[in-house]
Amino acid sequence: MSQIVSLVDTLKRQLRAQGKTYADVAGWLALSEATVKRLFAERHFTLVRLECICERLGLELSELMLEMQTETRRLHELSASQEQSIVDEPALLLVAVCVMNGYGLDDIHREYRLSEAECVQQLLKLERLQLIELQPGNRIKRRVAAHFHWRPDGPIQRFFQQHVVSEFFRSRFDSDRERLVVLNGLLSAAGNAEWQQKLARLGQEFHDLCQREGSLPLDQRAGTTCVLALRQWQHTLFRDYAR
Repeated sequence: MSQIVSLVDTLKRQLRAQGKTYADVAGWLALSEATVKRLFAERHFTLVRLECICERLGLELSELMLEMQTETRRLHELSASQEQSIVDEPALLLVAVCVMNGYGLDDIHREYRLSEAECVQQLLKLERLQLIELQPGNRIKRRVAAHFHWRPDGPIQRFFQQHVVSEFFRSRFDSDRERLVVLNGLLSAAGNAEWQQKLARLGQEFHDLCQREGSLPLDQRAGTTCVLALRQWQHTLFRDYAR
């Protein structure tokens, strides 16, 4: 990834973190919102415009570049063997998922039957995997990139598919905090690719919302799972009738 691509992506994260939109940027730069969207899509900014946006965000351009460099050094995924080492220890998997969702040590200790010593033991293992840095006072600093992900068809993804998926869908999805949307239609290869891009953006919006609400007390937030999936697929019942 080129530096300008990384820099603009870092700028977008800073905007989202402060709750700013393309409309805000359009006002700062005296441009139309459509033009701003195109600038971000093409990642084409002059230094003057970058400095103007940074100033509005309370940042120096040098600080933006430092954040970009820090992000590129963060962990984007684990190896298959590292993921397997997490799956092999249920307590470690539990703590890993909690940490990825922003839990602190006290939160984990309060929510689950793990002693403080057991929590620290698991956190030290995650530190050796470079997922976190355990700081003084047992404060947890995540060392993962904004786009960190578990490996496709890796040990952790397979674990959740085997043990969690059926339980997840064992619901009527009729409460005010649940929704199930199943879409079915015919798409070309280009249409499929376009829809995948929309799903990726929706996933990023979910991540950004979690980040913005990260400062709220844990008792004001609840574990929320959203499954976004797309595949070319036909039920076996229909395949049995296919010519």
